[in-house]
Amino acid sequence: MVDLLIKNVILDKKICDVAITGKIFSQIGENLEVSAAKVIDAGARYAITPPFYNTHTHHAMTLLRGYADDLELFDWLNNHIWPAEALLTEEDVYAGARLAILEMIKSGTVFFNDSYWHPVATARAAVEMGVKAEIGLLYLSIADGSTLKNEQNEALLDMEKSLPERVRVSHAPHAIYTVSTQRLRKAAEDAAVDGRRIHIHAAETAKEFEDCLSQHNATPIAYLNSLGVLTPKTILAHCVHLTDDDRKIISETGAVIAHNPVSNQKLCSGIFNWQAAADAGCRITIGTDGCSSNNNLSMFEEMKFAALSAKISSNDPKSGKAEDIFKAATVAAAEAFGYDSGVIAVGKEADAMLIDLNAPEMVGDYNLVSNLVYSASKSVVDTVICQGKVIMENGKVPGEEDIISAARSVCRKIEASVK
Repeated sequence: MVDLLIKNVILDKKICDVAITGKIFSQIGENLEVSAAKVIDAGARYAITPPFYNTHTHHAMTLLRGYADDLELFDWLNNHIWPAEALLTEEDVYAGARLAILEMIKSGTVFFNDSYWHPVATARAAVEMGVKAEIGLLYLSIADGSTLKNEQNEALLDMEKSLPERVRVSHAPHAIYTVSTQRLRKAAEDAAVDGRRIHIHAAETAKEFEDCLSQHNATPIAYLNSLGVLTPKTILAHCVHLTDDDRKIISETGAVIAHNPVSNQKLCSGIFNWQAAADAGCRITIGTDGCSSNNNLSMFEEMKFAALSAKISSNDPKSGKAEDIFKAATVAAAEAFGYDSGVIAVGKEADAMLIDLNAPEMVGDYNLVSNLVYSASKSVVDTVICQGKVIMENGKVPGEEDIISAARSVCRKIEASVK
């Protein structure tokens, strides 16, 4: 007996059945004669595709969606976001993370890479809601090089042994302008010993780039590389301001770029040159960033922005092809985080979503991937599966109303406190 049988589903333009046993796609074929604990009949109306893997976000910032819009990055951070975040308790972050995961699931995403305050709360939410996640040990330094709020990291490390394999822990130094040289070097040394990934904002703004040149006589990428931070397990968020030498360093070290086109444009950080990075052999994935600089977690929207910004930055309509963008949002991202998933194939980990091909934006129906990148929205997602478990069916996630109500209560608290 298999655990889940999806009948009459469209895969590569053919109607077939897909069987899942445990966490794995165990059989794919026409009219499978197997018994199953659960059956979903797609009725030749739904296509099965890989889901999305969001490689850079701050999930509980759903609580600050629309709170301080239309501001320059450093004004936004220093004068608005960080003061509001200081009000958040662990339970507040838990409520915001649950809201984010709900939004994420409903738009076809099964994994997120997070750095934020109270990481234990975000890990709790990921465990309970059945998704994959990488939760960061957040490092922020003060003048003497010590790290702020270290007790929160200690709590996450205490929790780590009890986490399921799908929820992991990374090192997450915030950025070169908020973390000391000493602490960045220590993060690199720790990662070399414990094997965790490093997740950091890098080369996001022109100011960061120019300040780094002035202070360290190196670009942000060259500076991080000199400290040993860049390896195949390093996730570099944004990478808007890169030189040719920077792209060469990223390619040669195997570090991963987490491209965030919506946030980059909203904060006027600049436009990432997708084609130049691809031509240099860089590994590129896609993230949404947090909801106060995006303002949603839709990877559909992020893919479209990624494709369009690739074309504008290179002045070439052949840049940012739909299949390359979709790969960056699915299998390339899964591989970057060590998951054997992101494709629908026997033996692969069973992550998937069912797409409603009768949704208006899915017709004309010449090219499914092009439609997913350029025209689809989260409304086309009917069912989401993570490691063989159905975490959304018929567009509904268990407990939606309570999740939304709890998050809204925190928003009212923030609103009252900052007046």
